[in-house]
Amino acid sequence: MADLFSQDPIPPLAEALRPKTLDEVIGQTHLLGEGKPLRLAFLSGKPHSMIFWGPPGVGKTTLARLTATAFDCAFIALSAVFSGVKDIRAAMEQAEQNLAQGRHTILFVDEIHRFNKSQQDALLPYAESGLVTFIGATTENPSFEVNSALLSRAQVYVLKSLTDEELRQLLQRAQAMALGELQFDELAVDTLIGYADGDARRFLNLLEQCQTAAHTTGVQQIDAAFIENALTLNARRFDKGGDNFYDQISALHKSVRGSSPDAALYWLTRMLDGGADPRYLSRRIIRMAWEDIGLADPRAMQIANDAALTYERLGSPEGELALAQAVIYLAIAAKSNAGYKAYNQARAFVKQDKSREVPVHLRNAPTKLMKELGHGRAYRYAHDEPHAYAAGEHYLPDDMADPGWYQPVPRGLELRIGEKLAQLKRWDEEAGKP
Repeated sequence: MADLFSQDPIPPLAEALRPKTLDEVIGQTHLLGEGKPLRLAFLSGKPHSMIFWGPPGVGKTTLARLTATAFDCAFIALSAVFSGVKDIRAAMEQAEQNLAQGRHTILFVDEIHRFNKSQQDALLPYAESGLVTFIGATTENPSFEVNSALLSRAQVYVLKSLTDEELRQLLQRAQAMALGELQFDELAVDTLIGYADGDARRFLNLLEQCQTAAHTTGVQQIDAAFIENALTLNARRFDKGGDNFYDQISALHKSVRGSSPDAALYWLTRMLDGGADPRYLSRRIIRMAWEDIGLADPRAMQIANDAALTYERLGSPEGELALAQAVIYLAIAAKSNAGYKAYNQARAFVKQDKSREVPVHLRNAPTKLMKELGHGRAYRYAHDEPHAYAAGEHYLPDDMADPGWYQPVPRGLELRIGEKLAQLKRWDEEAGKP
């Protein structure tokens, strides 16, 4: 029993297969290939501060550790989730001791975006003095989450999710080094790759779960059915508050605007599959209808609103069908941003313009005094005019020319609206309106 407790714990597969050299790294060829930026940085012989930005499981921590190995530096790792200014100071004291012993220190801060401003500021003097070489890792856009002062002192390297082929290479390595005789059929591999979603650590964890389940059941050949039954397969990677979230919302909106129903459906279902709140998506769909379709097809706004109400009544998953059909309709509807542009132009004008008086003939006249002052006098009631239109009348302030903000597009209902406005303009000209 004593021997049992004296044994070292068996590391997880993801840790056991962590690359020991740069050449063992799978993926990130845009940075590590021959003549590429990070490869050249390693060959330079001089470490520099850097920030690794990318999704989970793509090698950010591994590259930080390899940097320390490549430059023979001491390595201090902090997690921004659990560390504070006190931990930074302790790390700096250790770095000073390392320097006294002739070794430079690389300070690695995982999830640097979780440090607040004061914590990030605490790193600055040490990075500037050269006491440590700072390496940060983040899944969030450093432009928004890292102080500009710290960002200006570090080179940002953008890491990418692993491709399907790169994950297959990782499987081959795992089989050679740790999985023994365990074999996977093609559909099983595709299933694991799909759920890994470009995350190498998640992929290796899934392989390890397969290994454990196979050992328990005495199975050596893994198929897709075994994976579905034996593993707990969570939703694919989806960041509900970060760049990935807003990138996908952007892709959905632009697919609708670009009249691509299949692409719109793809991004909608990707977000639903990843756990996005359908109520949030329904609000965005309504916005798309008003912003990109507008009066070219007023039915789009009604369909978007009806889809949102349907989801409120039915919930998930039945209500999601209404959202799906709404984005299909929006994608194929006639497009116009004329109303959106007109509103923005009017708002910008009013914001910078003076407060112009309401013309006297348009003013309300509920009292005798107001009538004596001329309020409402000479107002022409449109319904009493030919075509129910007071040709030549002016409704803007007296000293303001017609700005022409609303310019309907020659598509959908706005084609007819444009024809109507052209006719009204002709009647105005005939009435002598300048």
